[in-house]
Amino acid sequence: MQIQDLPYQDPGVPDARSGPRFLWWLGRNQLGGQFKALAWGLLHFTSVAGLPFCVGFAIQAVVDRSGSRLALAGVLLLLCGFTIALGDTFLHRSAVTNWITAAARVQQLLARKTAQLGSALTRRVAAGEVVAVSTGDVEKIGWFVEAVSRFTAAALTVVLVCVGLVVYQPALGVVVAVGVPVLALAVLPLLPRATRRADFQREKAGRATELASDTVAGLRVLRGIGGEDLFLDRYRSASQEVRHAAVRSARMWALISAIQVLLPGLLMIAVVWHGVGLAREGRITVGELVTVYSAVMLLTYPLRHFEEIAMAYSFSRPSAKRAARVLSLERATDIEGSREAIVPTGDLYDPATGLLAPAGCLTAVVCGDPDAAGRLAERLGGHASEEGTPVLLDGVPLDELPLDSARTAVLVQDKDPVLLSGTLRELLTVPASAEVTAEEALAAAQCGDVLEALVQGSLDTEDPMDARITERGRSLSGGQRQRLALARSLVTDPGVLVLDEPTSAVDSHTEARVADGIRSLRAGSTTVVFTSSPLLLDLAERVVLVHDGEVAAVGLHRDLVRKEPRYRAVVTRETDEETGPTGGTAGGTTGGTAGGTTGGTAGGTTGGTTGGTAEKAAFTDRPQDRRTALSDVLDELEEIEETA
Repeated sequence: MQIQDLPYQDPGVPDARSGPRFLWWLGRNQLGGQFKALAWGLLHFTSVAGLPFCVGFAIQAVVDRSGSRLALAGVLLLLCGFTIALGDTFLHRSAVTNWITAAARVQQLLARKTAQLGSALTRRVAAGEVVAVSTGDVEKIGWFVEAVSRFTAAALTVVLVCVGLVVYQPALGVVVAVGVPVLALAVLPLLPRATRRADFQREKAGRATELASDTVAGLRVLRGIGGEDLFLDRYRSASQEVRHAAVRSARMWALISAIQVLLPGLLMIAVVWHGVGLAREGRITVGELVTVYSAVMLLTYPLRHFEEIAMAYSFSRPSAKRAARVLSLERATDIEGSREAIVPTGDLYDPATGLLAPAGCLTAVVCGDPDAAGRLAERLGGHASEEGTPVLLDGVPLDELPLDSARTAVLVQDKDPVLLSGTLRELLTVPASAEVTAEEALAAAQCGDVLEALVQGSLDTEDPMDARITERGRSLSGGQRQRLALARSLVTDPGVLVLDEPTSAVDSHTEARVADGIRSLRAGSTTVVFTSSPLLLDLAERVVLVHDGEVAAVGLHRDLVRKEPRYRAVVTRETDEETGPTGGTAGGTTGGTAGGTTGGTAGGTTGGTTGGTAEKAAFTDRPQDRRTALSDVLDELEEIEETA
């Protein structure tokens, strides 16, 4: 696999049972690149190790006054220099290729898992941890994967040099053969502590990243309440903790590096001391002494890769553990491939709650708990984070459908949709049925003012479709972002569209037009809207009240307002005291007394209505709620007058 061939057609199925198993899986999937780097590494390191023998051979030729052997030594030195440069160049090329391709494989795996899990991912794993895994962790994982081949080449070179020295000069070679393993293993007792400190540093860095991500996401709100300084102090404290942890970790690695420098120096001193004694006794020549001395000196180069592989593993192991944790997550009930790639159409039914959304009908769902509503919306889309009875679409369990078919059949837009950076045209270029144009979707979502704002904010284009949207649409208001996300969902024209509070951030006038646009554009298609807005509820063909995790009432909005106290409490924001019988009774008594003989019955009924319903309207939170409640009062008064 070369860099220009990225991305992978299929990154494979990872072994995510643990961090080390995941690293081993990555290495096995890059055997070709690993062997290539190993071959070039062996060429490079053995050429470096050959220099001492060439130098010793040249010095001995000078001592013996042999011109031919000196010329041969010069040729050998030139050859070693060429192979050192060649091996180093292609070793670096192969190592970088292994690094980038391994990191790219992990990123593709994470992207695929994110797409599979959807919004359920951030409920199982913190958003900051996902960011840390997809950025810094993939680099550390790639570092270890590519460092394995270089370490293997260095280790084989060290073994070859030790064996060669024993054969070349046994008296000194034995000293080197015994001392080198001691050098390589001397730092092992320090590695566990260094690893723990590195893990602690990564944990602190992940928390700081999560805090920074949350702060940036809520910066507009923080400025509104004057909380920038508070969160700045929190992040400053978190960053200082990261700094202290990094310093402690660096101290340990500095100690390991110092040992890696000190011990080879001591070995070199021992070799020279012993070698000088042997040379005085005439047991070795000057050339042999220089050869052994040079070999020991150059061994420090491949030996440094022992330190590097230890560092790479220490830093990549927690990164691989986090990546494996994310990649091991699965859909609550995932039986991929159990059915053919079909896209069923029909009624949408949730056995857990009893919620039924008939095909071709606009169904509104009222749920008093917003979090429960969000979870139910995700269940309807087949994204449930907890195991349970799957949702049925035309009798087919969504969780047993292939993921592509399930996503084509049902689209869920949550209450906090995300807009990616790019042009508006790119935002609306999504997999779609081609039955709904971008212009129609934008009109239905009432995005006229959004288009004007995009054109005004763009200096180089007059076409709003080519205007750029900043990251997460931060240059737009909350209502504008919400309507653009709604337009994107409408463009896809799925078989079933599930909207979770699609108008919570817009004013009542815009909300009324958006509600009418949704009903018109989705006529004849299955649409489920989670909302408590009377404007949307009044346009729905079917309204379902979900209370305590199950369907409590079904009907039309106006009927449920009159007959169902629990529904009325959610829609009109009534308190328990207001929903009690005292409001109606007191109003009826007052109205009956004030009406006297001529209007006792009408007055009592009117008083009961105004005492209960009008009082209810006074306690509503939003203008559209008050208008709808007062409209209900007027309708009831007209019916009373006709009866009287």
